[in-house]
Parts: sequence; structure tokens; C-alpha cells
Amino acid sequence: MAIRMVRGRRGILAASVLAIAVLTGGGSASAALPSDGDEVAIVPSEPITVEVVTVNGSGCPAGTAFVRPLADNTGFSVRYSSYVASVGGSAEPIDFRKNCQLSLLVHVPQGFTYAIARADYTGTARLVSGGSALQRANYYFQGSSADNISDHEFSGPLYNRWTASDTAEAATLVYSSCGADQILNVNTELRVDNGPSSAASSIRMTAASGGVNTIYNFSWKKC
Repeated sequence: MAIRMVRGRRGILAASVLAIAVLTGGGSASAALPSDGDEVAIVPSEPITVEVVTVNGSGCPAGTAFVRPLADNTGFSVRYSSYVASVGGSAEPIDFRKNCQLSLLVHVPQGFTYAIARADYTGTARLVSGGSALQRANYYFQGSSADNISDHEFSGPLYNRWTASDTAEAATLVYSSCGADQILNVNTELRVDNGPSSAASSIRMTAASGGVNTIYNFSWKKC
């Protein structure tokens, strides 16, 4: 399995989210991912909420994924149930690519701002020999540049679960505006190619046994 990361001008990206569920997480002050070198940020004790403003894309039909703030306020998680790209077999020609575009409104306690410091993805793949797949993501705050992209590539034969992570360097973190709620746009994409074979291949961003398959970790700082 090969993984290639593509960096934009502001650093490496994360990705993925979806659904029509808005859940509130509790939590108390604790340590978050470092915001600058080895300095550990303080997480606000007041709970955050994540509101799904819009959701579009062939990979995230209504009601097939859910977003939930982590209980300790260190980020949020996403669970998909039907995010799969496929080729060969009974797949339609357009099924080789699936995408999901989300606009999220993260309500944070007064006096704090956040950036996405890390994103972890899991899924399953069934790739024949000579086949390949791609998981792509980018995110950005409304009004800022959307040119950051992270790519993870997988090569067949592969019949197993896959994992991938994106971690932003402290100097490249882009924080939300202080004192105002700001839309976070999250775009993800799956692609699959079965190469010279006519056999079926697929890649899924779904979790086994109802578990979580995407986690986004915040870096917090005070305004």
C-alpha cells in the first residue's frame, strides 16, 4: 500500500464529514494537540456543537452519515454508512468516483479559536491486481483559500481495511476567526480504477460494526 501526500501553500489537509445529525458533546478542560512546538493548548471546558449547514455529493446521500463532537472537546468524529466508489461487476460508469461536500458551523466557547490539526481516516478496499484507489480531501474556512489538498493512494491487490492520517505542521495551521462563528467547508473524494482487469474493485470510507471512521482533532488557542 502506497500513500502520497500533496501539500498546498498552507500545509497539509484533512477531510470528510457528512450527515444530518447535530449532537452535543460534554467535556472538561484537558490537553489538545500542540498548537506551537511542544506547547500544549488548553481545551475550553464549555461544550462545543457542530451544525451541518449543507451537505452535497454522490458519496453522502441524506441520512447516511453522522457528525458528533468528541466528549472532551478535542475535535469531532464522522461516521459514514454508504460512501463507496466502485468499478466492474454491476457498478455503473459514474460509480468510479464519489464525493461529499459539507459546510459545518462549529460553535466554540467565547475567547477561543480552533484549527484542524489532524485527521484520521479508516475504511475498506477491495482492489484487484493492477487496480488502484484514491482518497482525497481538503478543507477551508469560508473566505479563505481552498487550495490545500491531501491525497492517499492505494495499490492492488488489496483486500483489507485501510487507514490514513493527515497532520498539519504548527506553522501552517489556519485558525477560525475570533469572536465569530465561521463556516468550515470539508470536501472529500473517493476514486477507484481496476486497471486492465474487468473484475470488480471498490474503496469504502465506512466503519465496521457502526464504529467511527473519521476523526478530526483541533488545535485550540485563546483569542
